[in-house]
Amino acid sequence: MSSFQPVLSRRQALTLGATAATLAAVPALAAPTSLAALARDKGLYFGSAVGAGPVGSLTGSFEDAAYRKILADECGVLVPENELKWYVVRAAGPQSFAFERADRIAAFAKANGQALRGHTLLWHHPQWFPAWIKTYDFGAGPARTANAQAMLVQHIDTVCKRYPQMISWDVVNETVDPADGAIRRTVFSDILGQHETLDLAFHTARAAAPKARLVYNDYMSWEVGNEKHRYGVLKLLEGFRKRGTPVDALGVQSHIGAENADSFTGFGRPQEKEWRAFVDEATGMGYDLLITEFDVHDKGLPYDFAPRDAAVAAYAKGYLDLMLSYRQTKEVLAWGMVDKYSWLQNQWLREDKKPKRPTLYDDAYQPKPLREAVAAALRAAPVR
Repeated sequence: MSSFQPVLSRRQALTLGATAATLAAVPALAAPTSLAALARDKGLYFGSAVGAGPVGSLTGSFEDAAYRKILADECGVLVPENELKWYVVRAAGPQSFAFERADRIAAFAKANGQALRGHTLLWHHPQWFPAWIKTYDFGAGPARTANAQAMLVQHIDTVCKRYPQMISWDVVNETVDPADGAIRRTVFSDILGQHETLDLAFHTARAAAPKARLVYNDYMSWEVGNEKHRYGVLKLLEGFRKRGTPVDALGVQSHIGAENADSFTGFGRPQEKEWRAFVDEATGMGYDLLITEFDVHDKGLPYDFAPRDAAVAAYAKGYLDLMLSYRQTKEVLAWGMVDKYSWLQNQWLREDKKPKRPTLYDDAYQPKPLREAVAAALRAAPVR
């Protein structure tokens, strides 16, 4: 190391001192207020789903330090994206529970002072159960019913008690068939009955998680083509109330924008009047609302980022303003925060095969106009 030290004149020293004092007096640019803080100011939660990836893996969004920083900075609550679904937790067989992946998310949330919410205790759709359950021998006669009840109760009780910190649970997910509004059939409903299965799930969850908000979650949307789906959901919610089923809230997934179809281009056509009527009926029955899986599918929009991002932000702002105008809306959850990790990248591809931009941050971890649209909607929302 050189021993040379510069010799300053008195004038140079005074000048440098004055410059340093001036710079010290200039306030640093303030970081934008986090979405979690904006939501908290209005009496609600903002957060995001995140996938932990395979145990021990160094791939996937959760292993990305830059992504984890966005989650820590922006989110007041985290949701395991797939880690608590039957086909993950119960993949190995009827006696197994695999919690390692969900535990990693729970530990991250705890370390960062974040809440946790659960998704999902019963995805009541035959496609999303582990393969073994489709051929499982539940027995015959009364034992068959008892064994099916016992399996469902054990699953919900075990998962809920593993994570008592959950602020809300998607107890039942997507049981309404959008084609006709009917309740989907599964191995459980074929044995126990449709309403009996759903009611058992909620009653079991209430006993196992008495402090959590219990949610029916589904993807009916405000665009044209969702009419039968909305009708079926309202019919289901009405039945819950008549039977005294302990359901606290309707989870509105809010995958808005382009239709989830290979042939579709552009945004769907929102039916604001009909959508308000749907939300009014749900809240009129005493249900709270959660935006549970928010993103904006931009499949058919132009490739150029500026007009595409502007269109996504404007569309989202209109939707969020409507939903947040209801004081019953208690949580706003994005379905991922960075474009490259969005589930939509591998579904319903763009014609140009280019990546989509459905989330709040781009692949360089920079906030997009959609992030500001969410922030603006939260600022404008009434206090809960």
